[in-house]
Amino acid sequence: MTTITAAENASAVAGRRREPVKGSRSSTTTALLMLAPAGVLLITFLLIPIGLTFGLAFTNARLISPRPAEFIGVDNFVRLFEDDTFWASLRNTIIFAAVIVPVQSACALGLALLVNVKMRGTNFFRTVYFLPVVTSMVVVSMLWLFMYQKNGLINQVLTTFGIEGPDWLGDPKTALLAIILMSAWQAMGFHMVIWLSGLQTIPGELYEAAELDGAGTWEKFRYVTWPGLRATRTFILITITISAFALFTQVNIMTQGGPLDSTSTVVLMAVRTGFQQQQTGYASAISLVFFVLVLAVTLVNRYLTRDKDAR
Repeated sequence: MTTITAAENASAVAGRRREPVKGSRSSTTTALLMLAPAGVLLITFLLIPIGLTFGLAFTNARLISPRPAEFIGVDNFVRLFEDDTFWASLRNTIIFAAVIVPVQSACALGLALLVNVKMRGTNFFRTVYFLPVVTSMVVVSMLWLFMYQKNGLINQVLTTFGIEGPDWLGDPKTALLAIILMSAWQAMGFHMVIWLSGLQTIPGELYEAAELDGAGTWEKFRYVTWPGLRATRTFILITITISAFALFTQVNIMTQGGPLDSTSTVVLMAVRTGFQQQQTGYASAISLVFFVLVLAVTLVNRYLTRDKDAR
C-alpha cells in the first residue's frame, strides 16, 4: 500500500510539473506586446531601408522616373571611384574625423576634470557647458554662420587685436577649419558629461593611496584617473568617430559643400545625389561605401582600444 501511494504521489507531482504555468505564459505575451511597437519601427525605418540600399546600389533606379529600375551590376561603384567629388568628400570627411576626435575628446575631458570638484558654482558651469548640446544643430549652425561672416562677430573681435580676419566660410583654406571649430564646441558638453560619469566611478580610495605615496597631480591622473577611464574612453572614441563620419547638418546649412567642394562630405554627397539629382541607385552605392567605411573604422577603433587584459 505504501509503495502504491508513493508511486501515485510521484505521478501527481510529475503531472503538475508538466502543466503549463499560466502566469509565465501571460508574462511572455505581455512582454512581446510591449516590444511589438519598437520592433515594427526598427524593421520599418532600419532593416527595410538597409535592405533597399543594398538592392538599389546595383541598379540605375531614379527617385521619379517612368522607367523601372534595371540591374547594372557594379557600374555605380565604378562611376563612384572615378568621381573626383567623391574623393574630395572622402578626404574632407577623414580630415574632419582625424581632427575632431582627439580635439573634442581632449577638450571634453579637460572640462570634466574642471567641473569634477566639490565647490560652489560647479553645477552652474556644468549647465553652461552642456547648453550647446540641447540646442538644435540647425540653430547653432545659423548662429555661427552669422559669426563667420566677413564682418561678423569673430572678425570684429580679431580687429580689436589688429588682426584682419579671413572670409571663414568663403575661403577653401579656412572653410573646413571653421566647421571643425564649431562642431567641436557644440558637442563638447555631451562628451564632458560622459567623461564626468566615468570620473565619478573611480574609487576615492585610490587617490588617497596615491597621495600617501607622494603622487602629484600628473601622477594621479596618469596612474589612477586614466586607467580608470578605460571603458569610458573606448565608448567616447567610438561615438565621436561615428558622429564625425556622419557630418552633414552643419555643412548643409553653412556651406552646402563649398567653396570648391572644400567642405563636401560623403553623407552630403549621398543626400544631394539621391534627393536633388534623384539618382537613387547611385546614392545607394555611395551610402553602401560609407557604411563599409564606418564599419571598418569602428572595428579598427574597437581593436585598438580593446581591454588587453580581458580573457
